Amino acid sequence: MPQASLTTSGWITLVATWSIIGGLTIWCFGRVLCSKKGPGGTAGRARWASRVGLILAVSGNAIGLGNFLRFPVKVASNGGGAFLVPYFCAFLFLGIPLMWVEWTTGRLGGSKGHGSTPGMFSLLWKHPASKYLGALGIALPFGVAVFYCFIESWTLAFATFSATGLYFGNTTREAMGAFLRGYQGVESNASFGTVLPAVGFLLLTLLVNWWFLRRGLARGIEILARYGMPILFLCAVVLVIRVLTFGSPDPTQPENSVARGMAWLWNPDFSRLDEAKVWLIAAGQVFFTLSLGQGMINTYASYVGEDQDITLNGLTTAMTNEFAEVILGATLAIPAAVAFFGLAETQAIAQGGAFDLGFQSLPVIFQQVYAGQAFGTLWFGLLFIAGITSSVAMIQPVVAFLEDELKIRRKRAVDLTFLVLVACTTPVVAFFKFGFLDEMDFWIGTFGLALFAVLEIGVFSWIYGVDRGWKEMHRGADLEVPRVFRFILRWVTPLYLVALLVVWTWQDAIPELMLRGREPAEVPYHWAARLLCLAILAGALLLVRIAWRRRARLAYPSDSAACAAASRAMGTRKGEQDT
Repeated sequence: MPQASLTTSGWITLVATWSIIGGLTIWCFGRVLCSKKGPGGTAGRARWASRVGLILAVSGNAIGLGNFLRFPVKVASNGGGAFLVPYFCAFLFLGIPLMWVEWTTGRLGGSKGHGSTPGMFSLLWKHPASKYLGALGIALPFGVAVFYCFIESWTLAFATFSATGLYFGNTTREAMGAFLRGYQGVESNASFGTVLPAVGFLLLTLLVNWWFLRRGLARGIEILARYGMPILFLCAVVLVIRVLTFGSPDPTQPENSVARGMAWLWNPDFSRLDEAKVWLIAAGQVFFTLSLGQGMINTYASYVGEDQDITLNGLTTAMTNEFAEVILGATLAIPAAVAFFGLAETQAIAQGGAFDLGFQSLPVIFQQVYAGQAFGTLWFGLLFIAGITSSVAMIQPVVAFLEDELKIRRKRAVDLTFLVLVACTTPVVAFFKFGFLDEMDFWIGTFGLALFAVLEIGVFSWIYGVDRGWKEMHRGADLEVPRVFRFILRWVTPLYLVALLVVWTWQDAIPELMLRGREPAEVPYHWAARLLCLAILAGALLLVRIAWRRRARLAYPSDSAACAAASRAMGTRKGEQDT
């Protein structure tokens, strides 16, 4: 039975974790601010306006909905404070090394004019297949954006509903669940009779993404991060202070309190460390929270000068993400839910998943507190900022590919990308209630990322070589990475990722492939989702083929002209003979 308050071990876990993460984040930013280096850039390509803007943009890429919804649910359900043992092991041996790999690969590619992973892989591995493996780095983030933008639009909608009080009056989780399902188009009810409001907010969300991306790197993405990220942290701090002052809202049920919620989160249950699934879940959380295996960090890093730092930049962005997730994210939703619903009901909410917590339970709480509309607007506004700083990063690799490899001007590249994005998002909305989004999320947003990460670390550490990679990583470095990471990069991180992929394949991918447990009526829609995933991948492969054939023609124009002249000559001679 979970304790009613933090135990000694719980306090030690809490204080030590907050101190280490907070201290390292401050130290990293202090080093960055004291440095006179800028982000640099490559001649003829876009560049970041400032180093702080770069770090905030990459941090915004990593900080998403999962920091505030997924992480606290995983902690509370998998051993509380003890969950941080496998979590930080994965952070140290998987997250940080792979992040440095992506920064290094990205900067190397950018110095040669490549802003996406097809070109980067072709530099690391001189093999015709390498660029096609790199195509995953543009297909996967775009595929995630197809369904992520729809979820992101929910946060914008609910921020508006909070400000206007539209969902006020739905004072139970069941009522809020019906409100959410009506909005999503899953059912028609008294709150929503059509999915058109959801379509409207989706189009508005896509329009905002389009506007920032069309403005470019420094004037669009960086401006969004420079203003959005401080606002996000300010909203989070205000909400954390409000949650911590909830105390025991119902005097007749003093056991329902924020203190008990913090105890459930932070009191370690070390017996759970014997369970392999806890270690797997922790590794998965680190993998997703840092936005690894998607090609987005590579693209952002490609706009950094070849003699500018990436080791300190990478560590700073990772620690900023951890500050948002472990300190702020974990202190918001779960403690508030325990205070208002009690531990047993919160455990049921956590089993229902992150969306039950964020979109059903917390709106009920906002209706019971002073200035609830304002706090609800802050909460969903925070989630929207976290979402949009991630979604622009998902779309940027495709735009960078069109710019760098096909020489399409940025505004046209953005317009073309969004035309395809709107077309691909349409079935996600139309068939949401049949599990279309969940199917895409698994194959692109889970399995695909793990597969690409295995390919990425394999190409970097075993084909390009750790020795060359280490030298490239430390070019212009402000932080000397401990030499033990050479061993980690060569052996530990690859084995960690391979094990993760194998276990996911055995436990999840095979049952998912066989559609076990699915309703017969939903099966066609799951297959349709898979076809869309394959179409996105096929499109990326086709773009890569077109780009490299175009490059070959430009690289050997005289050969092409000679071949054409020879063909014409042969045709002329044949005509003379026929005559």
